[in-house]
Amino acid sequence: MKKRLNLTTYIIIGLLLGIVVGYLVNQNMSKPAEFSENISLVSTVFLRLIKMIIAPLVFATLVVGIAKMGDAKEVGRVGGKALGWFILASLISLTLGIIMVNFFRPGDAMHALLPASDAVSGITTSNLSMKEFVTHLVPSSIIDGMAKNEILQIVVFSIFFGTAAAAVGERSKLLIDAIDGVAHIMLKVTGYVMNFAPVAVFAAVSGVIAKSGLGVLATYGVFMSEFYFSIFCLWLVLIFIGYLFLGKRVAGLLRELRVPTLLAFSTASSEAAFPKTLEGLERFGVKNRIASFVLPLGYSFNLDGSMMYCTFASIFIAQAYGIELALGTQITMMLVLMLTSKGMAGVPRASLVVIAATLSQFHIPEAGLLLLLGIDHFLDMARSATNVIGNGLATAVVAKWEGELGEHVEGELSDQKLP
Repeated sequence: MKKRLNLTTYIIIGLLLGIVVGYLVNQNMSKPAEFSENISLVSTVFLRLIKMIIAPLVFATLVVGIAKMGDAKEVGRVGGKALGWFILASLISLTLGIIMVNFFRPGDAMHALLPASDAVSGITTSNLSMKEFVTHLVPSSIIDGMAKNEILQIVVFSIFFGTAAAAVGERSKLLIDAIDGVAHIMLKVTGYVMNFAPVAVFAAVSGVIAKSGLGVLATYGVFMSEFYFSIFCLWLVLIFIGYLFLGKRVAGLLRELRVPTLLAFSTASSEAAFPKTLEGLERFGVKNRIASFVLPLGYSFNLDGSMMYCTFASIFIAQAYGIELALGTQITMMLVLMLTSKGMAGVPRASLVVIAATLSQFHIPEAGLLLLLGIDHFLDMARSATNVIGNGLATAVVAKWEGELGEHVEGELSDQKLP
């Protein structure tokens, strides 16, 4: 417990120092962008170390978990419950985004900053059709999927592999034990990498502040405060729903998610928090076979913060251009985003790509994205942290439904035997 508290403290210190140093560099150096580019190498190395861990960690833990389930029907039942929660959380996130953006109407104050409607945003919209989604879902090569850290593709292959291993029975025992050993090793590697987290947080924050300055926060201060308040409301709603299923234990879950949430916020990357989230859930009492199955699915289908941002940002841009969208149109937009957002996993700058595709469908100038590019990193910090909270709650609730939620065990997971 003490070690985890220290990591939290060090990350907060890194965050605060990053803000101070970034501001000083922005105000006093002649070429702050050069400083930003150089120091960003530190956070880039950290995120690459995280990416190095994810593919073997997801594969190993998921295969072992499914093999221990031993029943394809059980896999289907757990997956169905998880997807049911994801759909509910998605609808809540998208709906709350619409409610809050219509309540605050942040776009009305942006008329003076509007770019020309024919300006190029620089965001390349991808084809988010069903064909593209299915193609992205099933790997043509698992080696290629792992090389690109395509979590959804790794999940699909691991489900087949784990189910087949369970069907083979005793012959697969040695292999499953070996893969179980890989999972333990990767958790130990995670511990090593996380010692570097405070330095990476300092580098990421100082680089962004040095380049953009605190002035950009002042310009968009009202918009950002309204979005952050909306995200906070989403947290309250999700935590309340979690409380309905978990009771007072939800407080213990939030304690376990403290470090990964802070890490995701500081680095603006949900991916960076994946290993620590998995560890925290298993300490909380979620059996490994549930956590290793539901959490990767959540990273593909349950990006609550990103989905809320999609509706909030899309209608914000419409408001900025004076385009009034009828309630029916906004509901249609929400349903479109409900589908297209499910294909965003693994897409660079995924939220902006989805928003760009949505704007064109509703005849809203794509150039409006230029209003958000300067502060997108700061918005992404809130989105990423929310994704961690949402997926942690989803995994714990599914475990409770399955009767696979044990006692909360304090201490380092790497010193324990996986369930």
